[in-house]
Amino acid sequence: MKLVFLLILLVGSALASDPQSAGTSDSTDHHPTERERAAEQLKQQQKQRILGVIPNFNTSFIQDAAPLSPGQKFHLALRGALDPFVFVAAGMDAGVEQWQNDFAGYGQGAQGYAKRFGAAYADNFTGAMLGGAIFPSILHQDPRYFRKGTGSVTGRVFYSIATTVRAKHDGGRWEPNYSNILGNLAAGGLANLYYPASDRGAALTFERALTVTAEGAIGSIFVEFWPDISSKLFHKHPKKIPRRRLPAADTLMG
Repeated sequence: MKLVFLLILLVGSALASDPQSAGTSDSTDHHPTERERAAEQLKQQQKQRILGVIPNFNTSFIQDAAPLSPGQKFHLALRGALDPFVFVAAGMDAGVEQWQNDFAGYGQGAQGYAKRFGAAYADNFTGAMLGGAIFPSILHQDPRYFRKGTGSVTGRVFYSIATTVRAKHDGGRWEPNYSNILGNLAAGGLANLYYPASDRGAALTFERALTVTAEGAIGSIFVEFWPDISSKLFHKHPKKIPRRRLPAADTLMG
C-alpha cells in the first residue's frame, strides 16, 4: 500500500509541477490559450473555502470553464488531498471510529488510532487521485463539479445528484461519469490492502464504493446550495454564474 501511495504522489507531483501543464506559454500572442485560461481559473478555485476553512477547490462556478490538462487535474487533486483540513478531518473520523470500535481488528489505544487515521486519510487520498486525476486524465473527463446555481430547488438537487454518474468530457459534452465510478471502485479495492481482514472482500469493496458515491451526492448538494445558504446567514450575495466563456478574472467568484 505504501508503494502505491508513493507512486501516485510522485507521478502527481511531477505532472503538477510541469510548467506546460501549469498553463505557462512562451507565445507572444496577447490572447490567452485554453491552458492559460484554465490555469487562471484554477488559481481562483484554489481560494474557495466554505466557512473559510473547508476546501472547495473542485467546484467551478463557470459552466463552460476551460478544460484542464492532465497536469492541471493532478495539481487540483493534490491540492485538495494535501490540504491541512483533510488531515484534521481524517483525525476526527479516526476518533469517531475508535470510539465506536469500528474496524475492531485495528485494536484500541494509540496504535489503533494511528491505524484508523492512516486508513481514513488513505481512503481520501486514493479516492481523490484515482477519481480526480488518474481516471479523468485517461478518459479525458473533467473532475470538477460545475455549480448550476439557477432554476428550481428540485431541479438543482437532481442536477447535483446526477453529477456522481455524469461528467463533462474535456470537449464540453456531458457523458457517464466513468472516472468517478471507476475511481470509487478502485479506491475501495485498494482499501483491502490496509483494512483488517474482517473488513475485506469483494462485497465490502462494492459496499464502500456505493457509500462513497452516496456521500459524494450529498456533498454535491451541499456545494450547490452553500452560496445560497451563505447569503442568507451572512448576507453575502453570490455572483451570477456566467453562461458564456469570458476572461477568467471577469467571471470567477471570489
